[in-house]
Amino acid sequence: MTFNEGMRIDTSTTRTGGGGRGPGRGMAIGGGLGGLLVVVVALFLGVDPGDVLSQQGLETDNVQAPGIDVSHCRTGADANADVDCRVIATGNSLDGIWPQLLPDYTRPGLFLFTGSVDTACGPADSAVGPFYCPGDQTAYFDTGFFDVLRTQFGSSGGPLAQEYVVAHEFGHHVQNLQGDLGRAQQGAQGATGNGVRTELQADCYAGVWAHYAAITKQPGTDVTFLKPLTDNDINDALSAAASVGDDRIQQASTGRVNPEAWTHGSAQQRQKWFTQGYRTGDPNACDTFATNDLG
Repeated sequence: MTFNEGMRIDTSTTRTGGGGRGPGRGMAIGGGLGGLLVVVVALFLGVDPGDVLSQQGLETDNVQAPGIDVSHCRTGADANADVDCRVIATGNSLDGIWPQLLPDYTRPGLFLFTGSVDTACGPADSAVGPFYCPGDQTAYFDTGFFDVLRTQFGSSGGPLAQEYVVAHEFGHHVQNLQGDLGRAQQGAQGATGNGVRTELQADCYAGVWAHYAAITKQPGTDVTFLKPLTDNDINDALSAAASVGDDRIQQASTGRVNPEAWTHGSAQQRQKWFTQGYRTGDPNACDTFATNDLG
């Protein structure tokens, strides 16, 4: 358990819904690293699912499912027991930390969905994985993907592995507020391109969050958001970062590594930049666009 039980969960920026899961859709990716996982490889932790989904010929289901009930998400104890509450509580902690580092910070929306969802970036399927849409400044999560992260990608199942993913998506929101997010689509791509640099910076911002989350008290309470982080906690986050490295995904899916096709960075790079943010606690140390050494 990582959240202080006395922490209070605020669900005011959280919405829920989705199109439901049909046979063979959503999280039912199937065996091996193929099929819908191609979309996951392309977009996991990405920023604009609409275009790629349409190129892949995926259509979302228009049947609306009832929203996810988050009324029981009230305290840190609930976050420790329930993954939906954990995502919301992680968002709360990010919203408590980033205003101290970025004075113009505004809270993003947080949307929990199942199956499919319509966004300002276009329709998205659960196979996309967690993502941030700059069009509506909202981070979207189907929490069932955390099981895929563990079973298909080999990440550890610890809470901080999941919280790292949330912090990464909020990192894209910080980039959007600073006017940097659009740089992902500019210039050369591949291993040293702006797309990879954008993702590694979001990893670094996730590390910045981890640096402060266990020492920052939630306003209105007398407790920090997280309990002191252990080496195992940090290893869980590093495990999640490495498991979605482009080199590992390519090796598992095609048997070879092609840096020219990288979109998010290698396992080593993702771990390096998360560690950079966690060690320094300084967003200015996360300027992946200014370095010739991505790791």
